[in-house]
Amino acid sequence: MDIGTILRTRWRAVLRALHRDVGYLLVGLTFIYALSGLAINHIGSIDPNFRVVTNEYILRAKLVADDAETSARAVASQLGIEDEPRDAAYDDDGRLEITYDRRTVVADPAAGKVIDREEKPRLFFRVANWLHYNRGKAAWTYIADGYAVLLLFLATSGVFMIKGKKGVIGRGAFLIAAGALVPIVYVALSGGPGG
Repeated sequence: MDIGTILRTRWRAVLRALHRDVGYLLVGLTFIYALSGLAINHIGSIDPNFRVVTNEYILRAKLVADDAETSARAVASQLGIEDEPRDAAYDDDGRLEITYDRRTVVADPAAGKVIDREEKPRLFFRVANWLHYNRGKAAWTYIADGYAVLLLFLATSGVFMIKGKKGVIGRGAFLIAAGALVPIVYVALSGGPGG
């Protein structure tokens, strides 16, 4: 029996086997994209890439009231911070605010304390979001495109795996239409992207 005859007589079995194997192949990527997508969807309420760690210390550094740079070096030395600050200034209440790329330190001489708020990376989500936003550029574009094509194959092959009233000509047609209506109805009700 030649391959054409096998495919004609057993095409659903072949399709199921391909669907299964492609599905297994995509499990890892799907988890990464799905978790990253959930994190990115809530970016307005939580930073998915960084978490803020706040520490409070007793102020031991000697501050110079009219010299924010000297005072900032003294506070950084006390806390063991080696980075160069982007800015250091006293506010109207006499607190020294020192701004770094990923942290803000506020020294309050009246209260005798230092508040250190540092952004620390969320390792998994930072990497997953970097991939999701395609920050890896050309090389990752090919991988992401391949993933999208294989997802299209999974969706299409899934439509034809079951025959009869539970397949595409029965219940399947209703579910496919319902799934397609979700974005259509949302765009219609939300006003869409506008002109």
